[in-house]
Amino acid sequence: MKAIICKQFGPIDQLTYEETQEPAVSTNSAKIRITACGVNFPDALLVQGLYQAKPPLPFIPGCEFAGVVDAVGDQVTHLKPGDRVLASSLQLGGFAEKAVIDSSQLFLLPDDISDQQAAALPCAFGTAHHALKQRAQLQSGETLLVLGASGATGLAAVQIGKAMGATVIAACSSDEKLKLAKSHGADHLINYNNQNLAKSVKELTDRKGADVIFDPIGGDAFDSCTHCIAWNGRLLVIGFASGRIPTLEANLALVKGFSVVGVFWGAFTQHQPSTYQANMDELFGWLQSGDVTPYIDDLLPLSQAPQAMQQIINRTVKGKLILTPDA
Repeated sequence: MKAIICKQFGPIDQLTYEETQEPAVSTNSAKIRITACGVNFPDALLVQGLYQAKPPLPFIPGCEFAGVVDAVGDQVTHLKPGDRVLASSLQLGGFAEKAVIDSSQLFLLPDDISDQQAAALPCAFGTAHHALKQRAQLQSGETLLVLGASGATGLAAVQIGKAMGATVIAACSSDEKLKLAKSHGADHLINYNNQNLAKSVKELTDRKGADVIFDPIGGDAFDSCTHCIAWNGRLLVIGFASGRIPTLEANLALVKGFSVVGVFWGAFTQHQPSTYQANMDELFGWLQSGDVTPYIDDLLPLSQAPQAMQQIINRTVKGKLILTPDA
């Protein structure tokens, strides 16, 4: 089979697309023929050696994919060859033509959800859902500020925030990106390249501030958020796409009475598997009802995974990039 191989940590262009040994099925696993794989910011960090974890080399990156069951282990009873499935909460193995995965990490796909939609769902929508539901406990009627609102997780947070009954303020770096956020339900828009973020949020909330802030950007944007968050607000730390991990002036949290809440979706899926299952069931329901819709910016062949990751690092992607098998 063909796969993207990371042989050493370093620049993304060092990844290779080559023939490698097909994995064997074990007792409780299933072999999946991959039809669509999501590309995520952590994938790009992982291959550069910049992520929280560093897997043994060499490895195949890719943490979420949809596909068809090719074979199952002798202890697997809930899946059979031909079933369409979604695999998520992985760290490795998705950027390949086939993968073997523990059967407990596979979700059967409803007929009305495409492979591409499914592959766009777990990391982005899973992160946003867990952040807003379990970590922030977002309530209907509250105000949600979403930074990076045209990216995969940001756009998911806009949609999930609306599904949960919040008033959503979308903040992006361009009017084009804001237009996409608006088309997916954002109530108010802020271009933080030509507007003062904190001042604009205060104006939109009658100086109260945002009840919940969803921040996958970090850097200067995080600093601004500490000045426009409401009393009892929750500032969600999702990631640091800006490249700078910010530091918090702890006196601000004391005086303004807000909480800074970390969100690590991958760890959540391992520590709270039953809650994760319930979240995925709710996401599937919202997808089927049209309350959420993954926006796929482009479909690229598997061999172009390095280019896809570079686009994400460059912050030129709106929504999601999906890899499909080369012709």
